[in-house]
Amino acid sequence: MELAFTGKVIEWRGPAPYYFVPVPDMESADIREVATMVTYGWGVIPVEARIGEVVFETSLFPKDGVYLLPLKAAVRKPQGLSAGDDVTVEMTVRI
Repeated sequence: MELAFTGKVIEWRGPAPYYFVPVPDMESADIREVATMVTYGWGVIPVEARIGEVVFETSLFPKDGVYLLPLKAAVRKPQGLSAGDDVTVEMTVRI
């Protein structure tokens, strides 16, 4: 499953700050349709994503009816991304 969307980088404060891009409702609904076939536990979904020139593998986390795409520093820093920035994401759900 290949998806493309634009979202806003959000910061989730915990013991350390974490950054995510929420997957929009429509795309999250599409992912939920295949979630039981692709999850490896706890509802997380393995994906390969591209933001700008950076391609990375990670896992989506379910939260409040949508999925969150984690953004590690290795993804954010080369592109100067921070909370509140809009980003375009190309993403493939891995099987």
